[in-house]
Amino acid sequence: MSPFARVGNAAPISIKAVPLLSMEMFRHEILSTIERGYRLLLFCGIGREHGGIRLVAALADDARGEICLTSSVAAGVYPALTPDCPSAHLFEREIHEEWGIAPRGHPWLKPLRFPAGGPTIGEAEFYRVAGEEIHEVAVGPVHAGVIEPGHFRFNCHGERVIHLEISLGYQHRGVERALRGGPHTNSVHLAETIAGDTTTAHATAYCQLVEALSETRCPPWALTLRVIAIELERIANHIGDLGALAGDVGFLPAAAYCGRLRGDALNLTSLLCGSRLGRGFIRPGGVARDVEAATRGELKQRLAIIEHDMRNAVDLLWKSSSVRARFENTGVLSRESAAELGIVGPAGRASGIDRDARRDFSMPLYRNERPAVAVGETGDVFARAMQRWREIENSIALVTRLLDTPHDGTAAAAVKPLVPHVIAVSIAEGWRGEIVHAAVTNAAARFGWYKIVDPSFRNWFGLAFAMRGQAILDFPLCNKSFNLSYCGHDL
Repeated sequence: MSPFARVGNAAPISIKAVPLLSMEMFRHEILSTIERGYRLLLFCGIGREHGGIRLVAALADDARGEICLTSSVAAGVYPALTPDCPSAHLFEREIHEEWGIAPRGHPWLKPLRFPAGGPTIGEAEFYRVAGEEIHEVAVGPVHAGVIEPGHFRFNCHGERVIHLEISLGYQHRGVERALRGGPHTNSVHLAETIAGDTTTAHATAYCQLVEALSETRCPPWALTLRVIAIELERIANHIGDLGALAGDVGFLPAAAYCGRLRGDALNLTSLLCGSRLGRGFIRPGGVARDVEAATRGELKQRLAIIEHDMRNAVDLLWKSSSVRARFENTGVLSRESAAELGIVGPAGRASGIDRDARRDFSMPLYRNERPAVAVGETGDVFARAMQRWREIENSIALVTRLLDTPHDGTAAAAVKPLVPHVIAVSIAEGWRGEIVHAAVTNAAARFGWYKIVDPSFRNWFGLAFAMRGQAILDFPLCNKSFNLSYCGHDL
């Protein structure tokens, strides 16, 4: 029997069809498969079974666009994957926090989200570097301006950062727990607020999952409109990030230009969805409203103006020697580190990781039209900024083509009841990177278990790595070049 069940993106399978291996075989198969070029997509506990906790691992086969599922049961203690698979380290901390089973050999079993009954947030142990000339700098959790809470603990030698530990969990809202027992009428609204600036991508991942578990087919025209909404969200946020990076180094011409253009891009989302943040548009079975030809024509015309003006803005940015001096060779995240840590999205691609779910797991969303995938090399602030601009260009080209697509059928289909005792994994590429939603239905055909992996969950540790050896004064710039979500991590 194969140690894995292979499925496509948002393709349901009976939970009984997921192999249940011994812990020794489970660990061996995961690590040996990762050595062959697969990667860890998801690792978590799904419930109590056979006197322990059933652990499920999902590995991504990017070359074939397939997801490999396997499972085992752990009782009390199991041998950690992290020493041999660094991308598992946060998943194993989460398993320990949620289920109370210990991954033996894990280097740092600190809570991630500080649920009730555990260590008090802000008072937990931090990693320390010893030495007479070593000092600590604590930043947050309260920050200047309108910003979410998170704590950063720097160990420094002079101005040089030796180690940065990022402690989050201040916004733990219990979203996954609230989704269990659903779907309810408010479930899609919860999905939209997982990370408020990633409304359409999280809503799409959720809806794909519901459609998979209910064997509902979303109409092709609705899929096209979902793609347009996701890509407009990507364009607006990347424009905003480029403006913020320019502002961080005091280059006000580009900062002001991008600030205005971000608003223009958000207005396009409003024209499409009825909300500047894309709320209320993507729904199970399709989209909430159709978009007529006149509106699509206006979207295309206004998008062309945004592209023209953005080229002026980035020309100012790239041609400024003072900007290049601050961006280049700052906050370098090597390709090897990015791969080991499982970094996703623009941050991973800027470090040379050629991975994009829109291409690698294109179905069901990106059926016929897919964007070109830009990949950088240097992994520094400049590469992450350039990555955003190249993705803006590619997304504008994709949306322009889709807006010319002839109207193809209805914008929504009736959603069937969920099928009991099945599991599905849904992947969508948000503007920060790969989003994963997974669920198992129970005997009552409801969500018995629900799991979300926002790209920030994976990428915060990449920021910590990029700061090693950097001057602490470069932290705001490095932080903005990743621009991760606190609440996307905290859930």
